[in-house]
Amino acid sequence: MLNTRQAVLAEGLGTGILVAAVVGSGIAAQGLTHDVGLQLLINALSTVAALGVLIALLLPISGAHFNPAITLVAVIRGDIKRVLAVGYIVSQCVGAIIGAVLANTMFEHSAMSWASSGRSGYGQWTGEAVATAGLVLTVLLANRSHLPIIVPAWIGAAYFFTSSTSFANPAVTLGRAFTHSFSGIAWEDVPMFVIAQILGALAALVVVSLLASNKETA
Repeated sequence: MLNTRQAVLAEGLGTGILVAAVVGSGIAAQGLTHDVGLQLLINALSTVAALGVLIALLLPISGAHFNPAITLVAVIRGDIKRVLAVGYIVSQCVGAIIGAVLANTMFEHSAMSWASSGRSGYGQWTGEAVATAGLVLTVLLANRSHLPIIVPAWIGAAYFFTSSTSFANPAVTLGRAFTHSFSGIAWEDVPMFVIAQILGALAALVVVSLLASNKETA
């Protein structure tokens, strides 16, 4: 049976470490090379490796959402109660901010750095919707035991084929607004990214419902 306190803590811990991996590897990549493509590769490899480990470790404790969009979908589907979902989302957002601060501190940057990297335009918003929709489809359709491999595989692929480099997560987007580095996002661009992510998650939920209904009538 799910232990609520442990589950909420696991969501904050998992999201925090994930953001620390995203932001920390972004800062490290900038120090290692000026090649933007190589910076992105370093950032992607670190992120997907950390994500796989975190899902494997925390999946039995909380379901390893680490993502308000995933939690929202879980509520809509009736998989978790609303009160628990609120706890998850608050924990995810707080964890994301702490993760960014931790990464900044490790690399001796200002702990509360404000991102200035502009990420706007319908192309990037579309990229975020696609990345999040694919993530939700992966989570809902894949065998649960495969999630530590399948989810990082999707994120790793979407890093390179989406225009936004696949944030696909409102909490991670919030955390990345706290770093003045390669992986940051300017505060004014956060709302549209989050809206695109939620729309992508809802679109994926519709697709899953259609697939389930087609299976039942086959």
